Amino acid sequence: MVAVALLSNPRSTGNRAFLPKIRDYCALQPDVFHYEVEHADQIGAALASIALVRPRVIAVNGGDGTVQAMLTELYGGGHFAPGQVPPVAVLPNGKTNLIALDLGASGDPLLALESVLALARGTMAGHIVERELISLSNSSTNQPVLGMFLGGAGLADTILHCRDRIYPLGLPNGLAHFLAGLLAIIGLIPGLRRLGRNPSNPVTVTMQREGALAGRFAVLIVTTLERLLFNAPAGDGKAIGQMKLLAVKADLKSVFGMFRVALFGQLGETPSDGLFFQQGDLIRIEGDKSSVILDGETFHATTGHPITLQATSPVPFLKLAA
Repeated sequence: MVAVALLSNPRSTGNRAFLPKIRDYCALQPDVFHYEVEHADQIGAALASIALVRPRVIAVNGGDGTVQAMLTELYGGGHFAPGQVPPVAVLPNGKTNLIALDLGASGDPLLALESVLALARGTMAGHIVERELISLSNSSTNQPVLGMFLGGAGLADTILHCRDRIYPLGLPNGLAHFLAGLLAIIGLIPGLRRLGRNPSNPVTVTMQREGALAGRFAVLIVTTLERLLFNAPAGDGKAIGQMKLLAVKADLKSVFGMFRVALFGQLGETPSDGLFFQQGDLIRIEGDKSSVILDGETFHATTGHPITLQATSPVPFLKLAA
């Protein structure tokens, strides 16, 4: 048995600078098992090897896409006996780090790894938290894909535009995200839309027990993370279902209302026109050529072939900040 099994993706953004230091650190720690993968299809073999060393914690050193692929294989590949899956820790890496931030990890990945190892060598009391995962299925997936944060409608279009057009410019991540968001907002202003992005295609979102939302949305988020926009808490934890749905109409009033609530209120408790917040355990998204992105991986909803999202049973994670 080892304390930590570390799964690294050398192609993740942060690893260009930090991976040599992490390799050197792991080489000096006999109770750390370090396995590197460059492609998602290598994660199955990685977890088969990791299961043999029986780690107390599995740590992921990569972006949200690496975490998504690892979670899908971890809970769908049968590498561990039911109920014996170790808690997962996520190091801050990649371009967004939403999952790592939700689990209390930020800043230097090496310092985060040192904290994970210190906890794994101890009792981990007070640091094990449970999160449901989002299970995504549609006509193109052979088996459900698991993740924790899904962006759709205008948000997915913004992410794809940033990935395809702005990241190649080599700008800092924060500036790239700001420019992508600014172009999305400009696209909502009559008379200036040619300078921004075109509005997203209409979608229909159906939640069990809540009915359907239909139209053009500037933001569509489904997540099992505790916080949404600008680290704002979402909901009061009392609603039925574990997936949180946030939809914002594609107009300036609704978008600025979203910013106001996210900065000064609590999503789900502070009302705002054009902003919809719901919680549930089954969601369907349908639209004509509408994209959704689950932790970095893109899927497409088409008319008559919806994307179905379901919440899984709670699974354990290691949170650095108790």
